[in-house]
Amino acid sequence: MADAESLFAALAEDVRAALGEGEAFTLWYSAEASEFIRFNRARVRQAGQVRQATASLKLVRDGRHADIGIALSGEPATDRQRLADGLLQLREAIAQLQPDPYLLLERDPWQRVLANVAAPPDSSEVLAQIEAAAHGLDLVGIYAAGPLYRGFANSFGAFGWHAAQGFHFDWSLFHANGQAVKADYAGARWDAAEFASRFADARHQLEHLGQPQRVLSPGDYRAYLAPAALEEVVGMLSWGGFSARALAQKESPLQRLYDGGARLSRLLDLDERASGMLAPAFGPEGIPRSDVTLVRAGQPAGRLVYPRSAREYDLAANCASARETPLSLAMGAGELAQADVLAALGTGLYIGNLWYLNWSDAPAGRMTGMTRFATFWVEDGRIRAPLGTMRFDDSIYSFLGEHLEALTSERQLRVSSSTYGERQTDSALLPGALTGKLTLTL
Repeated sequence: MADAESLFAALAEDVRAALGEGEAFTLWYSAEASEFIRFNRARVRQAGQVRQATASLKLVRDGRHADIGIALSGEPATDRQRLADGLLQLREAIAQLQPDPYLLLERDPWQRVLANVAAPPDSSEVLAQIEAAAHGLDLVGIYAAGPLYRGFANSFGAFGWHAAQGFHFDWSLFHANGQAVKADYAGARWDAAEFASRFADARHQLEHLGQPQRVLSPGDYRAYLAPAALEEVVGMLSWGGFSARALAQKESPLQRLYDGGARLSRLLDLDERASGMLAPAFGPEGIPRSDVTLVRAGQPAGRLVYPRSAREYDLAANCASARETPLSLAMGAGELAQADVLAALGTGLYIGNLWYLNWSDAPAGRMTGMTRFATFWVEDGRIRAPLGTMRFDDSIYSFLGEHLEALTSERQLRVSSSTYGERQTDSALLPGALTGKLTLTL
């Protein structure tokens, strides 16, 4: 998708030139040029490429607004006509709508351009490294790589462009007994040493899956949550936890934290990063994203505010997402070295992954979920046996609050592997977490 920025800028100018008196517009652009490779039994089974681009055009007039999504072809004349046709449809729709009392348009002519022109990973080199590492193993996985593009323009001179390289390799190693270890590696630049290290860790865990499983009784256990497991927990906190709208309506699962009735561990710092991550520093509504300190030393320090919430609750907008969820969440690192995790755990659970999480009592901050893939029983700082699937049910104010003992000094970039509709730019930078108490219920 050569010179995608120029193509987008030209389309925005075409829309601006076609506006009638009293009309305003916003234009959101999303595109990718992706390579996908699927593996089964450590062999390439399917490979392909996806080139796609879409636009979301909003027309505003007399306090009324309407949106339309348009698939783009990449051919300027064709896309110009598609946007012109979309503009006509919006004019017809807007005439039948009532004014929106909470409509808030960004009128500052801001400019934000980030173009990561780094070359994508060489797929032949990546395949060679995967093949060498997985020799003799039953590996299933999918590799996706390539540039992601986001753009925004409006009638008031705002212009944003974001082009970022990214890759994600998500794989599982299966033991002959049917159990599996799940791992992944994601980022902007492929590092052979980092990949080799992560693969070696997964292979080491796979060896333990051949031992007899240990069965645990329900109860409280010391536990270490690897970054992949902690990502699922943090993802649950993002379901309205930091949302200005949910907090104002007393519907946030972190309501007790923000109201002062509970606190998290002093070890916890959480920030929404608007720069230096995979997501763009602006969003579909044309509001530049800001860095937001969400939690500092276990106490609430900020919230995510969408423009409509800002208008309704008299707040300053800082979030580009209508869902008011973090797009680039970063948890502060701790002091526990990754190499010392098992020794610090002593006796307890090593949890590599979690799944099927949900709130069992959202107002109390209590969540439940299942362990997934390789979860191990550790004694005296050594892995002794794999564990079968177990369910936990516990309050975040417990295992991430009073009982949180340490966070690792190394953090892992967790990039969304979702390809539903398009590759995503959401990410999280997370350490591992050692807690002195996690409650298993069955």
